[in-house]
Amino acid sequence: MLIADQGALAATDPRLNGKNLTIGIVQARFNADITNALAQACRAELLALGVEEKNITLVQVPGALEVPVALQALAEQLKYHALVALGCIIRGETYHFELVANESAASVSRIALDYQIPIANAILTTEDMAQAVARQTDKGRDAARVAVEMANLLEEIE
Repeated sequence: MLIADQGALAATDPRLNGKNLTIGIVQARFNADITNALAQACRAELLALGVEEKNITLVQVPGALEVPVALQALAEQLKYHALVALGCIIRGETYHFELVANESAASVSRIALDYQIPIANAILTTEDMAQAVARQTDKGRDAARVAVEMANLLEEIE
């Protein structure tokens, strides 16, 4: 779906209405070409869904293992309706890939549960750079949609 269509969708689907939401994004700098594209797509989608620029905070960290620490710091501020985790882990020749992928994912989930805040996890785990490039834009947009929808859902439940 085109970004221009998202604004219309947000107007008709209250689950995707980002108006009055405050969203925090934590972006790993490792594999920066990919994570910059993720962040750009995520920010553009948040804006298309009605989140105001002033209500989007972007924090950068060195890599995927540092993302949860920054997410936790943002969650502790109690001012965000949802958070987004952005990163890119590409399989190498050692076990390091599994360690980073598993630990970052588990930590992101734990923070979401501990703080009862939705976290859209768009830390890509791919076999190679080509797979990462193929996913960078769609996954950035998807993360924005998940963050907005889950923030609205939790507001509705509470």
